[in-house]
Amino acid sequence: MKVTGKRMRRLTVTYILLSVIGIVMVYPLLWIVSASFKTNREIFSSLSLIPEEILWDGYSGGWQSSGQYTFATYFTNTFLMVIPTVALTVMSSLPVAYGFARFHFKGKGVLFTLVIASLMLPAEVIIIPRYMLFNKLGWLNTYLPFIVPAAFATFSFFIFMLVQFIRGIPRELDEAARIDGCGPWGTLTHIITPLCKPALVSCVIFQFVWRWNDFLNPLIYISSVKKYPLSLALRMALDVTDTINWNQTMAMSVLAMVPPIALFFLCQKYFVEGVASTGLKG
Repeated sequence: MKVTGKRMRRLTVTYILLSVIGIVMVYPLLWIVSASFKTNREIFSSLSLIPEEILWDGYSGGWQSSGQYTFATYFTNTFLMVIPTVALTVMSSLPVAYGFARFHFKGKGVLFTLVIASLMLPAEVIIIPRYMLFNKLGWLNTYLPFIVPAAFATFSFFIFMLVQFIRGIPRELDEAARIDGCGPWGTLTHIITPLCKPALVSCVIFQFVWRWNDFLNPLIYISSVKKYPLSLALRMALDVTDTINWNQTMAMSVLAMVPPIALFFLCQKYFVEGVASTGLKG
C-alpha cells in the first residue's frame, strides 16, 4: 500500500504538471481564436477568453481585405505553391533514399555524408546564390523557385528520414520480389513504397507545414501582390491602413491555421508511426 500511495502521488503530480504546461501552451491559440470575435478595444483591455459580444465582422471584413484582392486569392496562391512542392518533394526524395538504403556503389559514403552535412547548412547562407540563379533563369515572381528544386530531392532532411525507415524494412522482401521477377524499380513501387506510407505521410506533413508557414522565401522571390501567399498577405494586412483591425488579422490567422491542423489530425496515426520508426523521437 505504501508503494501504491507513492506511485499515486507521483502520477498526480505528473498529471498536474502536464495539465499546467498544456494550458500554458494552448492559451495563445485560444486567445487568438477569442480575439477574432472581439473589438480592438476589448482585445487589448481584457485577457478573458470569452468575448463581451461575439462579432463576426473580423471574418467577413478580413476575408474581403482592404486591398485589391480577397483572401480567397491568397489561399489559392498558397495551395498552388505548397501542393506541387510537397508532392515533388516526396516523389523525388523516395527514390534517392531507396538508392542510399539498398544499393552499394562507389562514392556512396561520401555522397551520403554530403547529404547529411547539408542539413547543418543554414538556409540563409544560400539565399543570395539562389536569388542570382533564379533571377538569371527568369523565375522571380513565380512559384518555380519553390517547385522546381523540390523535384530534385534538395531537402536532405526527408532523404535522411526515409533512409532510416527503409533500412528497417527486411531485405528478404526485396529478395522475394526479385525472385518473382521485379527489378529495382518494381521493388520500389510495389514493395518499398506501400511499406513507407507512414514515413511518406510524415514527410508530407512536415513539408506542408514548413512551406505553408514560410515567410522569408516568398518575401524574396514574390513581388506581385496578386501572387502573395498567406504569410505575406497577413503581414501586408498590417501595413495597408493607418488603423489596424486586429480582429480581422486574428480571424485570418485562425483560418490560415486550419489546413495544417486539419492535415495533421487526418494523418495523425501515420505521422506518429512514421516519426517513431525513423529515429526522430524526442
